[in-house]
Amino acid sequence: MRIALLSYRSKNHSGGQGVYVRYLSAGLAELGHQVEVFSGQPYPEQLDPRVRLTRVPSLDLYQDENPFRTPHPREIRDRIDLAELTTMWTAGFPEPRTFSHRAARLLRTRVADFDVVHDNQCLGYGLLGIAERLPLVATIHHPITRDRAVDLAAAPMRRKLFVHRWYGFLRMQRKVAQQIPDLITVSGSSADDIVTDFGVKPEQLHTVPLGVDTDLFRPRSAARVPGRIVAVASADKPLKGISHLLTAVAELRHTRDVDLHLVARLEPNGPTEKLIAELGLADVVTASAGLTDEQLADLLASAEVACIPSLYEGFSLPAVEAMASGTPLVASRAGALPEVVGDAAELVPPGDAAALAAILRRLLGDPARRAELSAAGRRRALDRYSWAAVGAQTAAIYRRAIDRHSGQIGARHADR
Repeated sequence: MRIALLSYRSKNHSGGQGVYVRYLSAGLAELGHQVEVFSGQPYPEQLDPRVRLTRVPSLDLYQDENPFRTPHPREIRDRIDLAELTTMWTAGFPEPRTFSHRAARLLRTRVADFDVVHDNQCLGYGLLGIAERLPLVATIHHPITRDRAVDLAAAPMRRKLFVHRWYGFLRMQRKVAQQIPDLITVSGSSADDIVTDFGVKPEQLHTVPLGVDTDLFRPRSAARVPGRIVAVASADKPLKGISHLLTAVAELRHTRDVDLHLVARLEPNGPTEKLIAELGLADVVTASAGLTDEQLADLLASAEVACIPSLYEGFSLPAVEAMASGTPLVASRAGALPEVVGDAAELVPPGDAAALAAILRRLLGDPARRAELSAAGRRRALDRYSWAAVGAQTAAIYRRAIDRHSGQIGARHADR
């Protein structure tokens, strides 16, 4: 098949979207399909050589080094650019909507080049125009309504209006999702939440778990660093629960040596940096951003424990990467995490820093239990989470969408 894979932002480890685009496209190419990725900034890194990249440039208003920038007037090319800028100026997040219109504009001129279009959680209005011309499938990793709920709960009263405005795109995503017959999600838990929050029908949803490169993420021969805990998360997002992990580490360090490594880009003087200072943890917490896949795999394999303290997860690639690395895992009993990790992790109540400190203390002091979890995690990753399987299951859904679309076209011709 000839597949157009759409992703409004695709940098590796940027919300997991870049990982999904990179490995799914490679898995599909390995099966013999022709894949072209259409992406806005940040663009995907290290795509398979068999996969073509078409850049769909936005105004790139959320650059890491210059977030919420004001572009020069000469950068405004059309009405889509103007809508993107004015939405940002009024505290909204424009990228899903504006990317969908740019992608639709490109694909209108290339309908004959593709058999199916696959959207990666953009769910913008522009997709509806695409669906009139080509079979359309969309992935919803989890409904962003869950992020909004956690952010609203954490926001002070004066900022709640801004949080509502930022998530204004959710009404659009809900409407668009209801009109796409074939939706992919990554867990049964996410499927239930999408039905509840987006009002889609259960029969629209197909569950295909994410995969992991088990050759890259694997146990290493080097000894693990005593007391090292690794957490891979967007640390300044309340949903990821890093504040509870930091509170647990502050308690834990009273009784044992600990070395917490956050794989995250911390906002300067942001909530996580402030909490690290308030808890006196600067000497035991390290934050790293922009790691290569190899560096991340080495870091995970060096830890005695990996931790996913999230308040909600629709899947959690970091959990699967930790299991594949043979790193004992502690995770919240939240969202899809129990489904993803099975019996290969210690589970704690979400948001309970005391319980998290207790289980980390116990696990760091119990080499036998760590060895059990290491073996169970590696086994589960090998048995359940491979990108080859993900590609094959996804291709089957494409065929269903193509057959459905062909039937609709045939029905329209018959009516004439």
